[in-house]
Amino acid sequence: MKILHSESSKGWGGQEIRTLKEMVALRECGHTVELICPGDARLGAHSRDLGFAVHHARMRGGGDMSSMLRIKSLLRRRAFDVLNTHSGHDSLVAGTAARLAGTPLIVRTRHLALPISSLATYTWIPHRVIAVSHYVRRYLISAGVSEKRVQTIYDGIPKPEPIAKSTLRAELGIDRDAMVGCMVAIMRDEKGHEDLISAVRPLFDTHPNLHIVMAGDGPIFDYIKGIVHSMGLESRIHLLGFRTDVPNIFRGSDFFVLPTHQEALGQAFIEAMAAGLPVIGTHVDGVPELIQNDVNGLLVPPREPVALRGAIQRMIDDPALRQRLRDESKRITERGFTISDMAYETALFYRRALNERGHRQ
Repeated sequence: MKILHSESSKGWGGQEIRTLKEMVALRECGHTVELICPGDARLGAHSRDLGFAVHHARMRGGGDMSSMLRIKSLLRRRAFDVLNTHSGHDSLVAGTAARLAGTPLIVRTRHLALPISSLATYTWIPHRVIAVSHYVRRYLISAGVSEKRVQTIYDGIPKPEPIAKSTLRAELGIDRDAMVGCMVAIMRDEKGHEDLISAVRPLFDTHPNLHIVMAGDGPIFDYIKGIVHSMGLESRIHLLGFRTDVPNIFRGSDFFVLPTHQEALGQAFIEAMAAGLPVIGTHVDGVPELIQNDVNGLLVPPREPVALRGAIQRMIDDPALRQRLRDESKRITERGFTISDMAYETALFYRRALNERGHRQ
């Protein structure tokens, strides 16, 4: 198949990471995969580095006729079988262009657990919809998307690379016997960074060897840095910024915590669990599809630092609990959360939809 992905977002987070992983996996299966995005989109830069053909268009809303005509021409010239859109603006602009170009299959992937802003970008424009969790699928159906047109395809991760020794503790000057909790997430309000700071602050007095590592950048990075500085916690809460060595961070930590307020599914949970870390999450949106409380992780209500503190306290004080959760969490990839599973299900979804629409592959 010839597949064109579109993405109007310029940032770099879970949505863009999943899209790139999917592109790589589908290309490895023998499909032709290309991308159209704004010229300064980070997904475009990463895709270009991996050898993908990357086309550019602004896609800044339904009135962007210039982008629409450019994409229509591209779709016809390259004779793509599938256009897969990922955000609101590109679903409107590129999706409409694909309708005008007569592209056989238009798919919209919904990555977020938020109210949708344009029902047309899930009903009228695309022929089919992919949801990243059952929670998101149920929401889309309740909003008016036909249940026959939307399918859940979970995010997948690569098989974790074994790391003999982490350099994290040496880098930060943390003692080998310290208890280290890590959080890997883009720094924005919905991820719960402030909740984690509020939860662990009293624990620093009773657990002198406790450290928290936060990896990720984003719009509230300076704000969170200011909070940590104002509390004098720079030696206990370590802000790493954007990192490319997440497996190294996991290997140097004792547990993973992400007190998110909303999460369609949670790539970081999957990666941490596959790396063998016991995890703490929140009982919100799609997270319970990954974590069963007290079975393969701990779940607490969102926006409740006191409950989060209790879960962290349990994780610190009970080595047997950590080991039990670690043993169960490592089995996450046995449940279908691998890149190969994601690619297989996506390609099958495309082929089935094309066949149903009378386009035999």
